[in-house]
Amino acid sequence: MPRVAKELSALEVKRLKHPGGVARPVSFAVGGVAGLLLQLTTNGGRTWVLRTRIGAKRREIGLGGASITLAGARERARNTLDQIRQGIDPVEDRKAKQAALATAQRRSLTFADALDRYCAARMEEFGSERHRQIWRSSVEMYAIPAIGEILVSDIERQDILRVLSPIWTTKTETARRLRGRVENILSWATVNGHRTGDNPATWKGNLKEDLPKPEKVAKRGNHPAVSLDDAAAWMADVRSRSGIGTRALEFAVLCASRSAEVRGAVWFEIDLDKGLWVIPADRMKMDREHRVPLTAQAVALLKALPRLEGNPLVFPAARGGMLSDAAISATMKRIHEAKAKEDGIGYVDARSKRPAVPHGTARSMFRDWGAECTDYPRELLEIALAHQVGDETERAYRRGDMIEKRRAMMTAWADFLTGKDRPCVKVVRISG
Repeated sequence: MPRVAKELSALEVKRLKHPGGVARPVSFAVGGVAGLLLQLTTNGGRTWVLRTRIGAKRREIGLGGASITLAGARERARNTLDQIRQGIDPVEDRKAKQAALATAQRRSLTFADALDRYCAARMEEFGSERHRQIWRSSVEMYAIPAIGEILVSDIERQDILRVLSPIWTTKTETARRLRGRVENILSWATVNGHRTGDNPATWKGNLKEDLPKPEKVAKRGNHPAVSLDDAAAWMADVRSRSGIGTRALEFAVLCASRSAEVRGAVWFEIDLDKGLWVIPADRMKMDREHRVPLTAQAVALLKALPRLEGNPLVFPAARGGMLSDAAISATMKRIHEAKAKEDGIGYVDARSKRPAVPHGTARSMFRDWGAECTDYPRELLEIALAHQVGDETERAYRRGDMIEKRRAMMTAWADFLTGKDRPCVKVVRISG
């Protein structure tokens, strides 16, 4: 054992100075604990060191710097000697803990960081920028506020329920997709070593036990549409009104298009001479280019629109940006309310009796017209709506999109809307 030194007081320790004459540090035994030394450097540095044996090895164990008092250094020295008597090498133990901490820090990842890294690794799998934005924005809106700052290694089932429960019955489809996206992120975190154990966002045998089946609570059903009997009157009301939102609504119905496709339309997508609107894949829900044959009514509408210099949007908002979905919905609402003041009913869906909305009128009404008032093939109607038709093999062999057949169909649709066609009376041919 080291020789027992005189036990110095705190004041005596404070007065210790490097003697000079040598460049190396000089050590002073301070007593109180065998082997406890104060190491002084030529530039005034002070470090506490415990000199002792661990097994067959002689060790000098650092106990801290000048901020440690004499009493604190003696306490640390006694604790270190106790570890040695218990068979623990404090130096190796400290190295192991530091290595474990470094490993844990490398593996520590918050859910928000995991979202960033998952998107960087996997988002190229999605076919369009629009799809990527929708995928990420739902996680950012609903999951990040609740679990964004939690380490993925600490996320549990109750955390996932906290994210999903508030929207499970009110925004069921959004919640269903969100659950799958969170599950994917946590699965990525597991295979990359950031968490272990079961995935708390899985459905079967897990969340299924606490959340009702989506199909039982989802408020599905068609978007309310103007009835076919009111179609011509409704279109006349629309055409009697001014405003860019009104023209966008009219154009959407003439083309049986989604609001987002119309609001994002730019002039270079449209060829007025050929009567053709080509919507690129990155603006389509199905991530495929969609060609829309423009009827004479649609071309006339476009030609009458003002064009803003330097602004490529066909239907720009008042401040020059993209027209909002709410603007088109507000136009539809005003038309309904004006009609309701006249007859007490307005423009309502024939089945649900709810006021018609843009999506239902532009697309559901078109589909109802095709099925109930015409003999056009279902396939032609579905292609006009940019829906997938047939299985994967059939789609692989189909090269065309029947653009000229659809042009004739869309002309018939425009004639029906503007009252040029006969009322909706489908002729049923009886053979025999």
